[in-house]
Amino acid sequence: MANPPAAPITQQIGSSEGVRPSGRGPRELRDAARRLVVAADGQGIPFGALYREHRAIVVFVRHFLCYTCKEYVEDLAKIPKNLLQDAKVRLIVIGQSSYHHIKPFCSLTGYPHEIYVDPEREIYKILGMKRGEVATTSVQSPHVKSNLLSGSIRSLWRAMTGPAFDFQGDPAQQGGTLILGPGSKVHFLHLDKNRLDHAPINTVLQLAGVKTVNFMNKHRIIDI
Repeated sequence: MANPPAAPITQQIGSSEGVRPSGRGPRELRDAARRLVVAADGQGIPFGALYREHRAIVVFVRHFLCYTCKEYVEDLAKIPKNLLQDAKVRLIVIGQSSYHHIKPFCSLTGYPHEIYVDPEREIYKILGMKRGEVATTSVQSPHVKSNLLSGSIRSLWRAMTGPAFDFQGDPAQQGGTLILGPGSKVHFLHLDKNRLDHAPINTVLQLAGVKTVNFMNKHRIIDI
């Protein structure tokens, strides 16, 4: 029998400007908690409600046409719901487009978990997420399969063939990953430096107390 998942560890990767892992909510998180995110049906919900009762993995992506975000979310889609339910952890993706783009993005990626948007990027700004890219040769997401040229061409093609030429968010905006809750606890924070600087999903799952997944084979669980 596999050992039960380890308790989540408070850890920080990368630089943080304004938000710190802490046992109590920093001022920035309290401010962000009051802002609304928007669901696919256009209904707003306070950001803080997403992690008030349960621990939550919250992944902020760049824009919905970003090929690296698409491929990262495709791997998030491979996490079985029962693993999250067993650990009492919510998995939430937040974009920064109009809510009209949520359903097409989920259809494209196969993502079945919770997703919202922050159209004015208010929460992105409060939490200190970067605009622009910090170039570094040492950063490479394990979840991105496409190279810059092929990925960018596919993103541009999706923009051109959509109902409106729309990058579905600010192309300069970077994302990040947090583990929050219950309440105002911050267990983990990673602010992306550029489009390839994603927090490895299995690292995040381990820190949240969720069993890890073999992303080479959908729904295969790694016992550790």
